[in-house]
Amino acid sequence: MLKQKNKIFQFAAVGLAAIALLTGCNSNEASDKDSGNGDKVRTVKVAFDQATKPISYIDDNGNPTGYDVEVMKLVDELLPEYEFEYVGTTSDDLLIGVEQGKYQVGVKNAFFTEERKEKFIYPQEFIGLSSAGLVLRKEDEDVKTLADFATKGYSLAPIAANNAQYTIIDEYNKTNPDNKVKLEAGDAFTVDVVQWVNEGRVDGGVMIEGPFKQQVLAEDGPYHNLKDDVVYNEFAVIKTWPLFNKKEQKFADAYDKAIAQIKEQKKTNDISTEFYGRDLFEVLENVNR
Repeated sequence: MLKQKNKIFQFAAVGLAAIALLTGCNSNEASDKDSGNGDKVRTVKVAFDQATKPISYIDDNGNPTGYDVEVMKLVDELLPEYEFEYVGTTSDDLLIGVEQGKYQVGVKNAFFTEERKEKFIYPQEFIGLSSAGLVLRKEDEDVKTLADFATKGYSLAPIAANNAQYTIIDEYNKTNPDNKVKLEAGDAFTVDVVQWVNEGRVDGGVMIEGPFKQQVLAEDGPYHNLKDDVVYNEFAVIKTWPLFNKKEQKFADAYDKAIAQIKEQKKTNDISTEFYGRDLFEVLENVNR
């Protein structure tokens, strides 16, 4: 009888150990595992904004893809000591999650801002380039720059103060105090710029080219019916960055070495053409930010 009880206790102990192991594997922390040749492979969580096609999104088969994600997949291939686990989420959760260590790195077409530099590690190497432009009604297509927009005294769709697009306009205003764009901080991180402009609620709004193409120019876009009524005028091409948790300097350094090699091989140029319909790296020499 005593032996049976001991066996029961042993089975219970094994069961508890297994549960503990499974719990550990499901934690938010990055985990290590053996690669099979004695080396440790660290699994890291790569968060991506899953609703910003073609920058990062989930395809029809449920797989993560988009410019930022595909570049990170190439980085992963060059880092045998790391295994990337992609986690689709919202822009807000990505920022909070990376800051708190829930994710080790996040990609979301992020611009550089001093405010974010206090919360995240920006690596030495940027991940890509993004076209920023003004969405306008067709009759205002002659407004090509922020200076043109400001001179006309036009109203701009509100932008949340923690959105990097706000910083872009704010920087312009500080540089051009005598010809400022009317900048209003919004409550939401983003507003439906195309709809606001089309309805006449504002004269224009800031948008990234990729999402504009997906919403307006693509035949299955929700605003394809407005393709002849609104225009997109690029005013800047801006570097974009992955955001690393503050404790992930070693990981960020490894990323830097890998992405430099990928850029040298022009693979980022090819991915830019694939997802954005143009090689944004062709204008890199003229990119100031």
